[in-house]
Amino acid sequence: MLDRDGFRPNVGIVLLNSRNQVFWGKRLRTHSWQFPQGGIKYGESPEQAMLRELHEEVGLHPEHVQIIGRTRDWLRYEVPDHYIRREARGHYRGQKQIWYLLKLVGRDSDMNLRATDHPEFDAWRWNDYWVPLEVVIEFKRGVYEMALTELARFLPRVSHHNRYLRAGLRAQRHFGEHGAEHVGEPHGDDTGEPAAPDTVGDAGEPSNALAGTPAEPPAEEPHGGPAAAPRPAGAASE
Repeated sequence: MLDRDGFRPNVGIVLLNSRNQVFWGKRLRTHSWQFPQGGIKYGESPEQAMLRELHEEVGLHPEHVQIIGRTRDWLRYEVPDHYIRREARGHYRGQKQIWYLLKLVGRDSDMNLRATDHPEFDAWRWNDYWVPLEVVIEFKRGVYEMALTELARFLPRVSHHNRYLRAGLRAQRHFGEHGAEHVGEPHGDDTGEPAAPDTVGDAGEPSNALAGTPAEPPAEEPHGGPAAAPRPAGAASE
């Protein structure tokens, strides 16, 4: 089903955990990582298509997630000719997508990459919100950046960040009142650059093939992974 401009209607899914990390899936038998996505079938609304794709690709049901937000309008990307089937060239240009931001209210173990006979992913991990675009296929990178930037305004507040900040401020105030030497600025959790998928960070290592939960990181950090993508300036506010 194509629109008059040759774009297929599609949905993309950004799935959060309680730490505002996102589900990051490794495409079957490739080295590319991406968010769940899929086409909108005739007669489906974008939300209906999103919930169907969520189950088909991740194994989750509507009761496992909460819809937090979505993009206002379609975001488009064009597919290079050499990725398009020969019979579709000339009238198919790419995808137009509505992106949804979801929060997992179930458990990691509710996920099942083998929910259908045609799995999309063979591994997954929790990744920092600003994913490393270098491991995304090149023609999708612009849409990923636009979607994450627009959806960032819906991100839930992570309460422990504020708790650590308040504790640090109280400690600083206490030292000041008693004349103690100030040895450093109070700070919250590290909010640095997202880890590349082949490095060990807060989000951990990729899961075992088609597993339901991410694996524990190994004791030694592997080397040679791609560099992490920088967070777009000013993306977290609108």
